[in-house]
Order: sequence, then structure tokens, then C-alpha cells
Amino acid sequence: MRRIFIAFFTLSCLCGQLAAQENPIWDQAKVRNYLPHMTVPEVRELLQRTDMVIVPVASLEQHGLHLPIGTDYLNGVERAKLIAQRTDVLVAPILMPGQSPYHMGFPGTITLSSETIQAVYVEAAASLIRHGFKRLMFLNAHGGNSAITTFIVDRINQETAGIAVDLGAAATPYLEGTSIPPGKVFDRHGGVGETSNSLYLIPSLVDMDSAKTATLNMPAHLEKMLPDVIAGDPTALRVFLAEGLKAEETGKGTSSDEMSSTGVWGVRDLKESSAEQGRQETEDFVQASVKFIERWNELRPPKL
Repeated sequence: MRRIFIAFFTLSCLCGQLAAQENPIWDQAKVRNYLPHMTVPEVRELLQRTDMVIVPVASLEQHGLHLPIGTDYLNGVERAKLIAQRTDVLVAPILMPGQSPYHMGFPGTITLSSETIQAVYVEAAASLIRHGFKRLMFLNAHGGNSAITTFIVDRINQETAGIAVDLGAAATPYLEGTSIPPGKVFDRHGGVGETSNSLYLIPSLVDMDSAKTATLNMPAHLEKMLPDVIAGDPTALRVFLAEGLKAEETGKGTSSDEMSSTGVWGVRDLKESSAEQGRQETEDFVQASVKFIERWNELRPPKL
């Protein structure tokens, strides 16, 4: 009996030691073609099939009371990973933060200068190009990075042996329309569209119990433009965005905490968000991106 007890005790200790050797909060599954998960042999093997890489360009910024600070980074990376499951392309996230000075009124936001952002991406691209990934697609997941993304793409094309494109712009001609009806109320940062995408892409991080419709306090002349913006007037939208959501230091009175009670820039009921809407929008973009990639491969095979 004593021997049985000792054996049982020894086995219990060994099981406890084995269990203690595993991180109790680790929950990631290995994803195909996702650089942080890959080994050197896997990267070498992928290079035999493709010289393409998707680089998400993201941000760490407030997204209201219900979405995580990393919404743009996480959603951008998840979309890129979905594309990489349909066609051979490397997914290489480089930076989490982007340019978000107008969200600094809310704790947790991290913002970098445009000079720092473009320098990091161009230098990272040089590493990828040296390894053989000559064609780079930058997937911008944050509107505030649009100009920076354009500059990064141009610098790579002008200064390196690489060939770069803005994937959002490149995929647009392949979008076949959407069944999602346009909203009839103002709905932008942190609103129904972004919440729906998050409910599909990163559902466990969305706190719909905390979702709250914002009270907005925009400058009167911007408020007056809203009907035209919502109606889709391109000139109204362009001048509206040129002034709206700008850093407090500019004196425009349009930083997120100056205009919004929650950080959300919109007044649409967040309860209208749905994972199905996010799935449709994501699927449309993934399909369009794959079509662009396949067409680029026809025009310029990887070994050319």
C-alpha cells in the first residue's frame, strides 16, 4: 500500500511539474504564412513560391468604450492573415502604433511622428527585400496613416530594389459592390462599421455591454456640413476630413475628446453592429485582394 501511495504521489508531482511548464494564458494557434509564427526553414520554403509580402500599417488608439486600443492593428493583421490563407503571400506586421495625435485626450493612445513611422517601415522593408521579398503590399488599417502609407510606398519604389503598392487602393477595382446598405446617420471612427468588423475579426475583445452612443460637439461649420457628408458629397467629405479629427495643438477644436463624449466619432446606434456585416465587408476585401495578387502574378511572375 505504501508503495502505491509513493508511486501516486510521485506521478502527481510529475504531472504538476509538466503542467507548470506551459503558459496558462497562451491560446494562439499557428497560422500559415504569418511571419511571427514561422521558422527560418518555413520562410525559405515560402520564398520558393512567392516574393510577395503584406505589411499592415496600423495604430494604437482609443476606439470608444467598447473596442480595444489595438483595434486597427488587430483587425489589419487578421485581414492580412485571411488573405494569406487564400494565396501564397507573407504577412509581416512591423509596428503597432501609427499617427494618432488627435486621440491623445484618451489614455492608452500611443502616437508616433510621420518621420518615425516611415523610417521604420522603409528600413524594415529593406530587410524583407534583402531576403527576397521584392513585392510589398502595404495594408493601411487606420485612416490617419493614409498619407504616410503613400509616402512609404513611394520611397520603397524610388529608393530600393523593391516594388510596393497600397493594397487598399490596389484591391478597390476588384470590389464587386456590397450588400451592406449605406448608413443614413454619421458613423465613422469606432462606429457601427468598425464595431461590426471587430465582432467578426476579434470577437472576444469587443465589449458590447459598454457600447454607448456618443454625444458629439463639433464646430458649427462642420456640423452644418454633415448632411452633405452623409449624402456622399465628395467635396464636402474631403473638406470635412481635412479639418475634422486633428490634434488639439492645431487649435481647430476637432480632437476626439473635444468632439466626442466617448471617443466614437459618430451617432449611429452601436447596437446595430453585427458580426455578419463585418464578415461581408471582410470577405469582400479579402476576395478583391486575392484577385489583385493573382493578376499581379500574371503580369509579373515571382521569379522575374
